[in-house]
Amino acid sequence: MDIQQLVERVNSDAWLVHRGRYLSTRFLVASGTDQYVIEIHKGRIDSIEQGPFVMARWTFAMKAEPQVWEKFCVSHPAPRFHDLMALIRFKTLILEGDQHPFMANLLYFKDVFACLRPLETSL
Repeated sequence: MDIQQLVERVNSDAWLVHRGRYLSTRFLVASGTDQYVIEIHKGRIDSIEQGPFVMARWTFAMKAEPQVWEKFCVSHPAPRFHDLMALIRFKTLILEGDQHPFMANLLYFKDVFACLRPLETSL
């Protein structure tokens, strides 16, 4: 999972930034022992800091094993790995902390994390 690509992909998508224009938050994404704190300000990703952190400040955390993120980040993920809510439903993604910003902006976060998938090319 190359999470650093999110900055360019999200910030260059005008519609996605517009969709998240009321969202400003800091959240943690964990892939096994790898940790990243992502700061979003008005729909734009301001920064992605890579851990490990001693006492990171975040509003909510999304934690999954690396194999789960790998299955999620393919072009056409299998059922149960195709959607953030499916990952939560089947307990392969743990959502901790204040879930309100995540749930209130669910479609935004779904599209942000879809940016981790390879870009489709047309012939």
